[in-house]
Amino acid sequence: MSSLKPAYDVVIVGGGTAGCVLAARLTQDPGLHVLLLEAGPARLPDAVAHPPAWPSLAASEAGWGDTTVVQEASGAPVPLPRGRGLGGSSAINAMVFARGHRTGYDSWSEHGAKGWTFDDLLPYFQRTETALGAAPGRGTSGPLTVAPAQQLNEVLLACLEGAVETGHRRAHDISGGLEEGFAPVDLNIVDGRRQSAADAYLTPALDRPNLQVITGALAHRLLFDGHRCVGVEYGADGRTHTARATGEVVLTAGSIGSALILQRSGIGAENDLRRAGVEVFHALPGVGHNLHDHPRANLVYRTQRPVPTALNNHGEILGLLRSTPDAEGPDVQIIFIDIPVPNPVAPVHNGFTIGISPMRPASRGTVRITSADPYAPPAIDPRYFTEEADVRAVLSGIRTARRIAWSSALAEWGIEEVSPGLAAVDEESIADHARRYFSSYCHPVGTCMMGEDDVAVVDSSLRVHGLDGLRVADASVIPSIPSNNTNATVYAIAERAADLLRRS
Repeated sequence: MSSLKPAYDVVIVGGGTAGCVLAARLTQDPGLHVLLLEAGPARLPDAVAHPPAWPSLAASEAGWGDTTVVQEASGAPVPLPRGRGLGGSSAINAMVFARGHRTGYDSWSEHGAKGWTFDDLLPYFQRTETALGAAPGRGTSGPLTVAPAQQLNEVLLACLEGAVETGHRRAHDISGGLEEGFAPVDLNIVDGRRQSAADAYLTPALDRPNLQVITGALAHRLLFDGHRCVGVEYGADGRTHTARATGEVVLTAGSIGSALILQRSGIGAENDLRRAGVEVFHALPGVGHNLHDHPRANLVYRTQRPVPTALNNHGEILGLLRSTPDAEGPDVQIIFIDIPVPNPVAPVHNGFTIGISPMRPASRGTVRITSADPYAPPAIDPRYFTEEADVRAVLSGIRTARRIAWSSALAEWGIEEVSPGLAAVDEESIADHARRYFSSYCHPVGTCMMGEDDVAVVDSSLRVHGLDGLRVADASVIPSIPSNNTNATVYAIAERAADLLRRS
């Protein structure tokens, strides 16, 4: 075993979205010495930069290759892509950059979290972005350059026209958090290339003498002096190393990774730890629990008219709507996708997809280590569609999507619904299809929930309850998933975490 010397002021564990933001922001102070540890490689496949190639990235060295346990709803496991390498999931995701509707943040205080409303987060959202053609409330000088696609796919524009034709609002800025309806969404694409968190935040900071980045470094466990976290044990180059922190250790390994590191360190629910053969160091029942994600059902259409080759991220236009008139806010997202995603009915070589996702899912699950071995795969169980409310929300979205598909705006495309197909017309058969054939929308959150009660893992300042010198600052702290593709929210959480660390 070797030890890195001297100690750092802050050790950041995880070089994904949040880790890149924190490393860049904290090292703006030249007197603060920061170490960033990332399990994945420094160099990612060239396809990362090419926006239409993102569906292939989860199976590359840029992804962890995670799969859930067999799901009760479908009777099958579900792939759950997450990024591995500098930039994390921002380097393999679909590049949608949207805040979600402001009402999606209202429930964050239910477990006692203070100061995390949409309005509290708004300055941090603004700090992340330079929003081109910005609407009121958008940022104008942040590291990320965000805007809708300049050249939208014709079939997706027809879907947007169909949404308006069938009575839905044409939004102006669907990414800003204040509107419902349908519109082109902001994307993390600049000059035809993906802009990840590593591109926007970390790369400009790499030459700072007070920042060290170590890739290929898998965190094994946290190190403590009493109840104070003083460092991290990690593996790299076939050896075990330690990194010491005189200030704080911050976990930014995401909703799966951060919970696993805590559990391997003996921090978590006692039964979960004992089952994995790990001695309990600090009982904290919420670790690894409250896992939830956006599942996505897909309507796949074949078209007689050729669909133009994708130039952007495939999903350039989305809608936020309410499943029922009395819903407290938009709880369904519909996204138009310019390729036919693989489906269980029949292959489609020319067509498009309408994806439907419950944005405020009630289903909750867990992530657990299966042994003390840091290289052992975890048991990930989001328990998709185990709450009937999620099924009802998807049914509402499917009804809306079908009306759009059969609008006159899409008539010239000569469409045929292949999956589920028009044999599925009653609610029971449509619901059965949605439960059996869905995918993850790749937005897992909640496994280190923020709050001030007994089931919360971190407090309102992101400090782990009952321990000193340890925080979590990534999607795992989100108590209840907002109505968006979650990457923009993670950027804002990390920006605020940087402020909290500077003030401590």
